[in-house]
Amino acid sequence: MGLEPFETVVAAHHAEIYRYLLRITWRSSDADDLSQETFLRAYRAWDALDGGANVRAWLFTIATNLARNHFRSEGRRRRAYAGVSGVRTDVDPASPEDARRFHETRALVERVVDGLPLKQRVAFVLRKLHDLEYEAIGRSLECSPESARAHVFQALKKIRHGLNGHELPMMESVR
Repeated sequence: MGLEPFETVVAAHHAEIYRYLLRITWRSSDADDLSQETFLRAYRAWDALDGGANVRAWLFTIATNLARNHFRSEGRRRRAYAGVSGVRTDVDPASPEDARRFHETRALVERVVDGLPLKQRVAFVLRKLHDLEYEAIGRSLECSPESARAHVFQALKKIRHGLNGHELPMMESVR
């Protein structure tokens, strides 16, 4: 496959891969680095890719594997710097009440999703936010489509449990 089609692939999928990585890492700097590395690795393997391959699923697989490696190294780094912790402050006290409730709810949802085991978090984000099929999710996670479905189911169950008792604000049109 030539250079021009790869540039088209980058243009078509970069934003989505970045958003996916941002949703599982929660840090824009990590998402930037990982999305850049995703496309670098994809470029290196581009010539070997089968012409009939699902490029979108292939890119998600590369991104997922890089995210796994990132979380492994982050875990080691976190243990090394156990005394250091960061606090997120997304709430602006000068905002109207609805904006405050929205930011609090968003922070709660982020904490619940961030607390999921990695495979469940990745499966949830790929299915519910990026609308990938279970077969593609399974390939990304190196498991069967049935296992991918189970990871999404367990993630949803844990998210519901984590949000239990919290009133979620209704937003009119958040798109």
